[in-house]
Parts: sequence; C-alpha cells; structure tokens
Amino acid sequence: MAATCAWESSEETGQDALIVKFSNGHVKNAEKLDFKLFKHSDGVNPRKKTRRIVVAESDRLPYVGSNFGTGSLQCNNMGRYFVGVLDKRTMKMKVHNAQLFNMLPTIPGESTENENTKKDETYREKVDALIEAFGTTKQKRALSSRRLNEVGNESLQQAVELAATNVINQKGVDALRNEVAETEALTDTSLFLPPCNPNADKVEDVYPFDELLSPNEFDALKDVGAKMAALTPEDLQKMKDEKSPQTVLRHLESLPKEDAARDRQSRCAWYLSFLIKASLQKRLSFKFGTEDGCPRMIINKVLKNFTVESFHNGTLRNTVSSSMRMKVAAHCLALLLHMGDQKANLTLLHRDIGITDARMMELAKAMGLKLSRQSAHSKEHAGTTEEHRMASLVLPLVQYNRPMERKKRRRMN
Repeated sequence: MAATCAWESSEETGQDALIVKFSNGHVKNAEKLDFKLFKHSDGVNPRKKTRRIVVAESDRLPYVGSNFGTGSLQCNNMGRYFVGVLDKRTMKMKVHNAQLFNMLPTIPGESTENENTKKDETYREKVDALIEAFGTTKQKRALSSRRLNEVGNESLQQAVELAATNVINQKGVDALRNEVAETEALTDTSLFLPPCNPNADKVEDVYPFDELLSPNEFDALKDVGAKMAALTPEDLQKMKDEKSPQTVLRHLESLPKEDAARDRQSRCAWYLSFLIKASLQKRLSFKFGTEDGCPRMIINKVLKNFTVESFHNGTLRNTVSSSMRMKVAAHCLALLLHMGDQKANLTLLHRDIGITDARMMELAKAMGLKLSRQSAHSKEHAGTTEEHRMASLVLPLVQYNRPMERKKRRRMN
C-alpha cells in the first residue's frame, strides 16, 4: 500500500522558492556555485518591494538573473508556480510559492562603450577648426561671437534646469504630472466624454446605454434598485431634508407604474446617486459605497474609470481630480438622457455635482446637445419661478463653433 502525505502551506513564513534556469547550458556541479539573493531596499513601494536579483558565482563566470526588467521571464506574470518539499520523516509536504529566474552570464569589465575611442567631430566642428587655422579676421571674430553666445545659452539652460529641479523636489514628479494631466483634460473636453456614435439612426443609440452600464453591471444593481423603487413618500421627504441630489429626487418622484420600466428607472437612479456622491469626494477608498450595499463590480468600475491613481507614503490613492469630476458629469448627463426621454436638466445637475454653470454648458455643447431654457418652481423661495437650462438630444447632433478671437482693427490713415 502506497504511503500518503499531507500538504502544508508555507505562506506564514513568507519565503518563496527560487527556480533558476541557465541560458547558456547545463550546470554540472551546482554545489560549487555561490548563490546570493538581493532584495530592493524600498520595502514600502508596492511596485519595488517585490524586486529580486539572484547572483550565482562560479570559478569562471558570474551569472545574474532578475524578476523585473527586460531580461526577466514573462511567465511569472502569466501564472503562479509552486514547489513542494516532502519531509520523509513526517510525510508532510510544504508548498512554497516559486519564482523563475533566467540566469545570464556576465563578463567582468565588459563595457558597451570604449572610453578610449575619440568622439567623432561634427561638420560644424570641422569648419570651426578650419576657420581658426586659415580663416580671415572677420570669420574669426564671428566664430568668437557665436561661441560666446553658446556659453550664454548654456548658462541659461543650467539656470532653468536648476529651477526645474527645485520645483520637482518641492512638489514631486507625481504631483506635477497630475497637474499637467488635469490642465490638458480641462482644455480638451473630448477626453472625458462617454463613447459616442454620431452616425446612429436613433437618438438612444448615440450614447449607447450598454457603454454606460454593461448588462452585467445593470444586473448587479437589482437589489439596490429594488430598494429605490420601494421608497415611500415619507422616505423621499427625508431625503429632501438631508439635501439629497435634486436630480435623483426628481426622477424618484416620477417613477413609472409599469414594473419593467420602474425597475430600470430605479436602478439608473441609484447608480446616478452613487456617481454624484463619488464626485463630491476628494479621495475614494476600496470600501467606499459598501455601507450602502453597492456591488463590488460597481465600486471597481468607479475606481478604475473616474479616479486618478497616485502614490503617497507607500500607499496608492484614488483621487477625484477636477478632470475626473468633469468626466463623472459627462456620464451622468448621458445617463440622464436615457432616463428622461433624451432630455436633461443641466441646472440641477451642475448644482448637485458642484461644477460651474459655464463648465456644464461647455460639456453639453461638446456632446452635441440642443440647449434651451425652461421655467421651474424655486425650491428655496416658494411661489417664485426660476429659469433652468435644459439639454436635449436630437439628430443630427448640433455643431457649435468655438468663439474666435476678435481681429485687430486696421488703423485708418
């Protein structure tokens, strides 16, 4: 009868097994190789703390392998590998996580560049040398003047580099990149518009609903949508007292009676409320929305599409920047078009999300919507009316021309 063995996990120790493969042949005497393992000194950065370098020294050549960079094996990223070590005395096998390393030979003292090789002279340098040797006085004076200008340009360049280095040290590279990205996004509105099909035959296909909420994501909102559909007038009044988004309340107060349409509208209203709530945050955590029963699929979608990842003190942050808030506003507007028979109230939406009226108008124009005005009862002052900006989707999409700069008048003689 064959003996049986028990499996034990070794994740408690945190030690991984290393499997090395030599690229130029087989090792005859592995015992004579001196192996060393080097870990990255930054144990906080999640992108660097897992970096490892394995060095194997022999009498002839040293071999080096790493799990990062161009020489690493890509199979480590495609799957997981395990190594089992059997203790014949206890008949227990410990299973270790394994990493594969490709060992490449390294020749000491080998360099890709020859330091003794003289740098080739350019055509300009050759001409300058001829002018110095055989040029006229005027040519030599021009050469000296040009070289003085080059020295001045080099001094200016060094001053600019020093100032740029000081700014980078103060703010950090990530902060500067985020500022540049936000500036470019705010100047180009099309970067955060939802997927659009301007050649669609139907208005509901211009901004497809499945691009805003996939079928799987729509199914995941079944439970939270049912809670929205079951709200009583007392619950709606409580939401009004708590300053809930007016855009969401308007649709909840006019839910359809038919079951299928009511279910669809309530799911969209919950997702719209979640997007507005996320846009008002500065940073989103992975636990955001769990207290409201938000499905994990929806949380991951919002973190991936509507936040900017930044690295701070060893942790990754998901920040809702100004450009991401505009992206949320664009997707909310496209969702409102499907919820309101291809019509949306821009005034209520820009108040709920917290962007300016001018930004919301730019967004609607970039999406090709037709703009209009409509009188509505004021919520703050009873008995009075106020003017709301409305947007509607019509075919063909409206093309808005950007205002050109006023040309300078010609001076009359």
